[in-house]
Amino acid sequence: MSLGIAFGLLRPDLAQHTEVISNIFLRLIKSIIAPVLFGILVSSIASSPSLDELGRLGWKAVLYFESVTSIALVIGWAAIAIFRPGDGVHIATQQAQAPPTLAFAKVIEASFPTSIFDAMARGDVLQIVVFCMLFGVACHAIGPKRAAPVVAFAEAITQIAFRYTRYIMYLAPLGVFAAMSVTVARSGWASLKGLAVFIAAAWAAQIVYMIVVQGGSLLAARVSIRGFARFAKEPFLVAFATTSSAAALPQTLENMERFGVPKRIVAVVTPMSLTFNMSGSCIHLAMCAFFVAQATGMVLSASTTILILLTLKLTSKGVAGIPRANFVILSGLFATFGLPAEGLTVLLGIDAIIDMIRTSVNVMGHCVASPVIAHWDGRYNRGIHGQEIE
Repeated sequence: MSLGIAFGLLRPDLAQHTEVISNIFLRLIKSIIAPVLFGILVSSIASSPSLDELGRLGWKAVLYFESVTSIALVIGWAAIAIFRPGDGVHIATQQAQAPPTLAFAKVIEASFPTSIFDAMARGDVLQIVVFCMLFGVACHAIGPKRAAPVVAFAEAITQIAFRYTRYIMYLAPLGVFAAMSVTVARSGWASLKGLAVFIAAAWAAQIVYMIVVQGGSLLAARVSIRGFARFAKEPFLVAFATTSSAAALPQTLENMERFGVPKRIVAVVTPMSLTFNMSGSCIHLAMCAFFVAQATGMVLSASTTILILLTLKLTSKGVAGIPRANFVILSGLFATFGLPAEGLTVLLGIDAIIDMIRTSVNVMGHCVASPVIAHWDGRYNRGIHGQEIE
């Protein structure tokens, strides 16, 4: 990133010719949108527990997850609206983009595909999501035995997408260099100020969410904040150091059980949280989308803003295992809503600075969910930690 900034400041004439490198990187990211969404959504929905098995506990968990991630998306939008880091930043675009002008009802109607292949070819993420969710529900309905080949295929697609995305990310340093060079060459110091404000706003939004929403959830469940912090500290630090939610999963499972949450609740809630409760990622996705819109001077209507948030809510599920999945999701979102994809590589240049706190908030959300759901289900032990109450 620093090389791209220096090159853009020192040789703005040459820097603008590196845009082709950034465009190639973006085209490769766009090529994996449809396989990622198909593999993740179909396999996760089709392989989910049956409604009878999921029962009361599962529905409580899903309701809680959807509530807190909705708040996370709104906080991400609010952070951009308040701090306005996009002002003064000029993100390079190949052509002028216009925000959608369709009425809300028309956009909803257009979200349902007439052909999934046409939707995949155009990169229409809303149509892809709707099809994959209905397809996954249909696989679930016919039973695991008959749906097994399709589920296995979707899981294989997910693993292949994981490896394909990893290959694309080998080009990330070149893509970031080119994007930062072009952006700085066209915006000068104003772009650096905007990106610095974005980083500060991102950290502030994550910390506010952690204190207000996650802390508030614990207080509402009458959970000792001090006691919880002692057991959540280890998975939080693992996530902060590794920037991986999966790496912190063993500590999350073990420490929440030691904290007094029944094992059966931890075993159900925590894996579901990895799919449905990526609050830190939701904050970041919303911030990225509205930052790029702000940087390009796009004025989004209220209905379009709501649709963007709704789309992010649907597409953010189950992406914990895909490297740089946030950028795959954003690439599809940008194509659907007329946002310039060139903003992705600019954001990728500062992603490592934000990734630590984003992942840590995700993991903290997994930790908070267990005692909150246990309290809601009437099975949280406030006495001696580690003793399970039935």
